[in-house]
Amino acid sequence: MSDTKKLPKVPETVLKKRKQRSELKAKAAKSAILEKQKQQQKKRQLFVRAEKYVREYRAREQDLLRMKRQARKNDNFYVEDEPRLAFVMRIRGINGVHPQPRKVMQLFRLRQINNGVFIKLNKATLNMLRIAEPYIAWGVPNLKSVRELVYKRGYGKVDKQRIPLTDNAIIEKVLGDKDVLCMEDLIHEIFTVGGNFKSASNFLWPFKLNTPRGGWRRKYNHYNDGGDFGFRGDKINALLRKMI
Repeated sequence: MSDTKKLPKVPETVLKKRKQRSELKAKAAKSAILEKQKQQQKKRQLFVRAEKYVREYRAREQDLLRMKRQARKNDNFYVEDEPRLAFVMRIRGINGVHPQPRKVMQLFRLRQINNGVFIKLNKATLNMLRIAEPYIAWGVPNLKSVRELVYKRGYGKVDKQRIPLTDNAIIEKVLGDKDVLCMEDLIHEIFTVGGNFKSASNFLWPFKLNTPRGGWRRKYNHYNDGGDFGFRGDKINALLRKMI
């Protein structure tokens, strides 16, 4: 008889578990590779979109400059289109506010001092702005202001909660069905007042800004009279630099 001992047989259940584990590992590895490829493809797509938007903004600026030069050459003036986008911020509190302007500010979601929102300008919103004018400062923001507000002060409304915009996935989760997938899509939709402006604007939580460096001048006087409230055109951009 030989002294060699037979190795113990591995139970069938153990073999099955090993096989299942190896299959799950292979499946997980394959799905991870596919997910990585999908993310890389999406990143390339978003980069192409961002480049397209940059070209669009530059073309718009060049067209505006060309039209102004052409008008000047012919001893004329070029009148730009009426602005379609406004940034509105609340500068006064609630003491002694008439119910009508209080309701307007509630509809604009301006519930606190130094809160700001983007508004699409039309006949209805202009009438509402006139009603609430003594309590708000508003103007026409440029691309730099829109971009800085969204990147530096942007919070999204996700399941009725205020979530910081730290990832494009947050935007895609809420606005993906509107073809707004990243920060640049959101900025483009806001700045150009696109077809999904309402959804994009409602997704953005009202901006909470600081009191401007150096303080306000005179809140109870109109901007044209050396005060702060009311329409200030593109001068809103200089004010936003002090508040962001």
